[in-house]
Amino acid sequence: MDCRTLKLEWRGIVPVHLFAAAALVTGGFFSTVAAQSPGAPSDFEQDLLRLQQQIDELKMASPVAQVGACLPADPAVACCAPAPEKPKFPTARLTGFFQADAVWFSQDATNIAAVGDVQDGADFRRARLAATGQAWDNVSYMLEMDFAFPGRPSFMDVWMEIDDVVGNNKLRIGQFRQPFGMEGLTSVKDLPFLERGLPFAFLPFRQIGAMLHGNQKDELATWSFAGFRFPTDVYGGNVGDNGGYGMATRLTALLLSGGQGSPLLHAGFGYSYIDPANDQFQYRNQPEVFVGETGGGVPAGVPGSVPPFVDTGILTAANANLLSAELASAVGSFYAQSEFIFANVDQIGGPSVTLPGASILAGYFLTGESRPYNGKNGVFGGVKPHCNVGKQGGIGAWEIVGRWSYLDLNDQNVQGGRLNDITAGLNWYLNPHTKFQFNYIYAMLDKPTAPGAGSSEAGIFAMRAQVDF
Repeated sequence: MDCRTLKLEWRGIVPVHLFAAAALVTGGFFSTVAAQSPGAPSDFEQDLLRLQQQIDELKMASPVAQVGACLPADPAVACCAPAPEKPKFPTARLTGFFQADAVWFSQDATNIAAVGDVQDGADFRRARLAATGQAWDNVSYMLEMDFAFPGRPSFMDVWMEIDDVVGNNKLRIGQFRQPFGMEGLTSVKDLPFLERGLPFAFLPFRQIGAMLHGNQKDELATWSFAGFRFPTDVYGGNVGDNGGYGMATRLTALLLSGGQGSPLLHAGFGYSYIDPANDQFQYRNQPEVFVGETGGGVPAGVPGSVPPFVDTGILTAANANLLSAELASAVGSFYAQSEFIFANVDQIGGPSVTLPGASILAGYFLTGESRPYNGKNGVFGGVKPHCNVGKQGGIGAWEIVGRWSYLDLNDQNVQGGRLNDITAGLNWYLNPHTKFQFNYIYAMLDKPTAPGAGSSEAGIFAMRAQVDF
């Protein structure tokens, strides 16, 4: 019933009930007086109480009384009952981002013989939509899909998380980035380069499983332990009786911290054990740039993607052990980060091989910003310019970056090649949600097997436009 209907009921129905009540009062009074015998004492007060009770019962039965105590003193003033409070849970928030890349290649003749004639191109590196929020006051969730990966749309982070499961630790269940490596756990929206360094090839990365993780209240240390199925496909699935399990753990600590902009020193350690369901591993990587797609969708005779420059091929193995060590620092507008990863693969019918990778990077903000540190996750976070580019005329944030990364896939019977990359970059942050990135990558490949055996070089210029919301 709306306010206008309520006003009519006040003006029409209520007088009827008042009239009925008055009639009862009058009739009851005279019937009481007539029934009195001349000599009997009058019980007039009891009759009034009985009549008042009848009037109250009539009021409770009235439709006007059933709407609650919303009636105003002035019948001409409309009044509505307050709207019911909207449930607080579940909550939902839509987020997403896209990255549009353009890439140009320059290769010497030996490099073309080794990996093929890589084509220039433009493509969407990532195009993601996600829903995130709270299912209850202690349960959060995320469902993220990517529309630029093979198997489109592909599952990215799809998980639920329960707070305070063991002490202040959280339990995450679903598909998520496994706790191994600092660069691997840094959001792709916050990377200072277009891609992660070459050692990223070793990471188990996104798998389906469960993880217990937490941090100190002062955010000076983090810890994570996860168990997962391996390998997980682009739809978050894994099937197999022959193994198919893995675990990963990571510990980090701030050895020096004085707040935002003050000197900071981070150290971390990671370990992962993997027993694949198919008894197979394959480690490979491109020179830190991707363009095009795999599996069709491009003109006939044109390579569909950047080929791997180093590749172990398929290794039949029982398990692999991964070790990582990380060290990072920041002071004012300068920051640096390094990471070393070793993979020991226990081959079936062959020797165990150890394959190393490393990366060292540094960055400096020309406009005075500093890269923030995320103490809950033990990684560097996103950048907020001092003066955003907009109608007020800011110039945004400008950052110069440099990185050396290394991946060696040669050991005993495994001859996948050795790759060194030197990358120089310039980043322009228009605002906290929009940026342009420019990278020049100088790739030095040493491939021991024919064709294209020997050392070769490739120069790559790449640029990216990114917006997130």
